[in-house]
Amino acid sequence: MASTVSIGNGYGQLLRTRGAWTYLLPGFAARQPFAMLTISIVLLVQHTTGSYGAAGAVAAVTGVSMALFAPWSGRLADRHGQRAVLIPGVLGHTASGLTLTALALAHAPLWALFAAAVPTGASVPHIGPMVRARWGVTLKGSPLLTTAAAFESVTDELTFVVGPLLATALCTTVNPAAGLVTEASLTLLGGLLFAARKSTQPPVAAAGHARVEHASALRVPGVRVLIVAFLGIGSVFGGMQVSLAAFTESLGEPGLNGVLYGTFAAGNMLSGLVCGALAWRTAPQQRLVVGYGALALTASGLWAAHSVLVLAGLGLLVGMCIAPALITGYTLVESLVPAGARTEAFTWLTGAVALGQAAAVTAAGQLEDHLWGGSGFLVPMGGTLLALATLLALRSRLAVRPRSRTVARGVGHRVPVAVD
Repeated sequence: MASTVSIGNGYGQLLRTRGAWTYLLPGFAARQPFAMLTISIVLLVQHTTGSYGAAGAVAAVTGVSMALFAPWSGRLADRHGQRAVLIPGVLGHTASGLTLTALALAHAPLWALFAAAVPTGASVPHIGPMVRARWGVTLKGSPLLTTAAAFESVTDELTFVVGPLLATALCTTVNPAAGLVTEASLTLLGGLLFAARKSTQPPVAAAGHARVEHASALRVPGVRVLIVAFLGIGSVFGGMQVSLAAFTESLGEPGLNGVLYGTFAAGNMLSGLVCGALAWRTAPQQRLVVGYGALALTASGLWAAHSVLVLAGLGLLVGMCIAPALITGYTLVESLVPAGARTEAFTWLTGAVALGQAAAVTAAGQLEDHLWGGSGFLVPMGGTLLALATLLALRSRLAVRPRSRTVARGVGHRVPVAVD
């Protein structure tokens, strides 16, 4: 059960937080890689090779690299500060992204595209977790933290509305490479401006506290359960991107790809706005299970849609089910993980989305190449159903317990962590 609170008061008060806009605006630009990168790679490589399988494979290498390096990047940001990680990251991402673009246009062999995809994914700046960490410091102990989590989810989803639409429009009407070039440019500009805002950066723990505060977030059992849930969410993003592109191309209307994906992302954004304006009375782990059940149910119907209108309607419903799961997951991190490991925890979750997306674009690309049109939509169904089964089996690990000075590390092991 929930009772509504004023949207204007909650979000308005949040956005009046001193210094917030100085990092929110450049952060929005620097978030674009997560929304534009995969679809830009798929459209460019499919154009140059003629294969969705090859396009999905290159995008998957990028996504896997992004997922593997995300927690490491978050851990370094917790220990050494966001600026120290962000500046070399955005410079490296810009260079490697442009290299991948040039190789694809030159019809380089697949192994060369894979080689360029690795640093492109590894260097993606994880701005979302960094912004969430800044909110955590700015609003420490404030009831606006839940509103901030909702606002960040809405911002992420707005990115997923703008990013795919922009990338698709650029790739289909300007040049197949325009999406990646724009993505690299936004990363460079937004990332450097965001890094310049040193005053809002979370403080780096003193050396004497490093061993305590920086115990890995992955040692928290609830974080591992959330990672599985976010892998399933990633399978929806990846499966939708490839399958919608294949579906609209089969109709001879590739420009509809961005519209359909934007409809899906718009549902996500709108439900995120509503979630942020509700005062929930149920426990967050219960909301996560119920919301995830709705996500799995709606995603399971995508493969049966054979018209643009039906697919748009189902995509809207699927999108509306994603935001509650994302918001609840990020809210649980605030309760489950010590402050000194939260950036890392957030990057584990965003990395899980990237990894799920990478696996999904590969699987969906192969299905679209070798089976019937629309078979790639089986991937979101399978991913969400498996994640839901895991949530149901391990939901007790998401229960928020009183913070002690230890965090469980498997059976019979304890690792000291600092109390917030």
